[in-house]
Amino acid sequence: MQVPTKLYPKNCLLTVMDRYSATVRNMEQMVMIPSLLRDVPLNGQGQQAQDGAPDLYKYFTMLKAIRMDVDHGLLPRQEWWSKVAGGRAHESDHEAAETEDEEERVLGKLDLEAQFHLHFSSLHHILTNLTLKAEEVTRKYQEIMGQAM
Repeated sequence: MQVPTKLYPKNCLLTVMDRYSATVRNMEQMVMIPSLLRDVPLNGQGQQAQDGAPDLYKYFTMLKAIRMDVDHGLLPRQEWWSKVAGGRAHESDHEAAETEDEEERVLGKLDLEAQFHLHFSSLHHILTNLTLKAEEVTRKYQEIMGQAM
């Protein structure tokens, strides 16, 4: 596994982001045949993934996509919304404006420092959990490959 080369404090967001990127890069290098991950549940012993439950392949592709955002920065807001809404019916501009206004009202109630701490702690928690998921996908793939040999 690649180890982050930069030295930051242990709970620094940059450390968590570097750890996540390194873990996902390691997962990408280990998983040579991603299609083997289809229909394999994340938490299960060999049974098929249940309908609606994400399989390892979906986690694999999601983790890679998030790593691209972590490594290369955010998409402009409009591109991000179109990417999120890509598979769904398009919302009207009015509905999107209402959602944005509601978001601004909620965030307006918090001061900037509180907003920062809320988002910072959420991002830290999410990246830590995604890192664990990437490690689990890698481990499951190695188990699958060990069984196949």
